[in-house]
Amino acid sequence: MTTERPKQTRPTDAPSFQELLERAITEPGIISKAYSQFYGYSFGNQLLAYWQCSARQIQPGPIATYNKWQELGRQVRKGEKALQLCMPITVKKKADEPGDEDSAFTRFIYPFRWFVLSQTDGAELPAMTIADWSADRALPALDVTEIPFDYPNGNCLGYAVSRKVAINPVNPRREKTLFHELAHILLGHTSEGETMNDDERTPRSLREVEAESVAMLVAAALDLPGIEESRGYIQHWNRDGNRIPEKSAAKILKVTDQILKAGREASPAQAAA
Repeated sequence: MTTERPKQTRPTDAPSFQELLERAITEPGIISKAYSQFYGYSFGNQLLAYWQCSARQIQPGPIATYNKWQELGRQVRKGEKALQLCMPITVKKKADEPGDEDSAFTRFIYPFRWFVLSQTDGAELPAMTIADWSADRALPALDVTEIPFDYPNGNCLGYAVSRKVAINPVNPRREKTLFHELAHILLGHTSEGETMNDDERTPRSLREVEAESVAMLVAAALDLPGIEESRGYIQHWNRDGNRIPEKSAAKILKVTDQILKAGREASPAQAAA
């Protein structure tokens, strides 16, 4: 059996996925600021970096490792404390019995390796350009097809079935509904064989809240309208003190990242991870 690396779990003072998601949903402006300042990193790490900068009163900005800043002609100032980001590592495990297959699992670690621009001195950096998001890029990248809308209920804004989405042509929030339906697919909801409908009478179920949370995060990152409607919907679902489970929060952040990355044009100006 292979020897496993010592496990480095999430620090006790770092927020959970659940806490990061709750802050993003309830505090206006966090999402777009995190996305613009830490563009190029996973969505969860964008929120984690923003949270640390806010907690330590550090000016958010481009982020890189110590060695990367040196390559860019900048030096991390003496005494500056690195930020932590979440890194997945794959651990392989050999089979215990002859004939059994080896296995592998993912472990998440939180090393101190990154510094933001305001923690460094040196050469000026060129302005960072954020690539545009396009549904024409995202759909094929996600292996999703858009089909004609043929649902008889006129109140239905869109639906997803299998790996197909349909958006009502008179929908005033086409983009956000598209994000919602893509989320249903990527979260695995439609693999159960049930058509997912999106209308004003959407049941207050966990599946719908997961999908709407993704739609809100993607729309907020891209500065699209409809954020307050989503926030009100999600907060209403939590009116009795219910919290989105940690497992669901992790899935929501992951799917948000998938949708954002799938629709972006490849850009050499992305921040280096």
